Amino acid sequence: MSAWVLPDHIADVLPSEARHIEELRRGLLDTARGYGYELVMPPLVEHLESLLTGTGEALDLMTFKLVDQLSGRTLGLRADSTPQVARIDAHLLNRQGVARLSYCGPVVHTRIDRPLASREPLQFGAEIYGHAGLEADLEVVELARACLRHAGVHTLLLDLADVRVIDAVLASVQLDAEHTRQIHAALAGKDAAALQALSQHLPERVRSDLCALPGLFGGIEVLTEARTQLAPSVALHTALDDLVWLASQAQGQGMNVSIDLADLRGYAYYTGMRFAVFAHDTQGAATELARGGRYDEVGAVFGRKRPAVGFSLDVKELVSAVAPRPLVAAIRAPWGMAPGLRRSVAALRADGHTVVCVLPGHEHEVNEFHCDRELVADPAHADAWTVKSL
Repeated sequence: MSAWVLPDHIADVLPSEARHIEELRRGLLDTARGYGYELVMPPLVEHLESLLTGTGEALDLMTFKLVDQLSGRTLGLRADSTPQVARIDAHLLNRQGVARLSYCGPVVHTRIDRPLASREPLQFGAEIYGHAGLEADLEVVELARACLRHAGVHTLLLDLADVRVIDAVLASVQLDAEHTRQIHAALAGKDAAALQALSQHLPERVRSDLCALPGLFGGIEVLTEARTQLAPSVALHTALDDLVWLASQAQGQGMNVSIDLADLRGYAYYTGMRFAVFAHDTQGAATELARGGRYDEVGAVFGRKRPAVGFSLDVKELVSAVAPRPLVAAIRAPWGMAPGLRRSVAALRADGHTVVCVLPGHEHEVNEFHCDRELVADPAHADAWTVKSL
């Protein structure tokens, strides 16, 4: 195999895309800062038990493992930054009130979860710790919307679900972990036959509710249908009431809203509402750009259980879903050692201009920058230079 061939689903990022990614990264972090989120930078590698404790089997399978040559302990390359941010909130910040934290850095996956995905996403995220109310849920949804609008995506579909719905449906029965996992998988795949088989020995009402869940998707009216089709309980109606409020607030801000009460992605992780934000491409296909939700248990394994809600997105994937950025406008300058030329170039750069000095013999090469101006010698003044439009 050639030395320059990269592993499957790992890729270099070339100048135009790299510039776009970096501009988006800065813009997303600035957007989060505008909402009061402080930047943290957790490490790429950590002790495995710290990375995986309480996150479920799915993240374990996504995590690369290696041995620390200093301690002999097993380390992991992070596959998700949220457990690390929870550790920072619990042990390093240890604040009593609300903590708003953001981050942006690479994560590494052992496998892909969908065709054409990267195994090295650049994960941006924002999280609120310390507030259990719907206000925090809404703020995270609003921030996700603001971030995507900053990136250039304006027509968004917010898909809402809540893991408390399935918890309420199964609250009256005792199931082992494997049976529960199979039911969740059947619900996520909307596999009616599998649900019938898995629920055949359950009470009739539980079985009928389970089989009804895959059909409870669509517009906000689904939440009204759920009240009539599912067995009533305080837990169920609390979850539905919260979804109604969030959906109505999102609609009031111009977002399209859909509901899918059988969507259990990340079930082991979330404790309440979960959401995904989609955009439609020119062919009408929906692309998921961000996902998040409430995960109040995430800090418990670090000895400090706090309400938590947040979202994340892959900046690399976001770049592929938005229009390319135009080339950067720049000033072309000759290469030379004349003091006036060097002073002029330095002054222009200090003012924020991009100045590309053309090396001898490379005057006709095309590069990443759009040189729409040129630095030329001023014939009226010795060793003076002026910028002229091309």
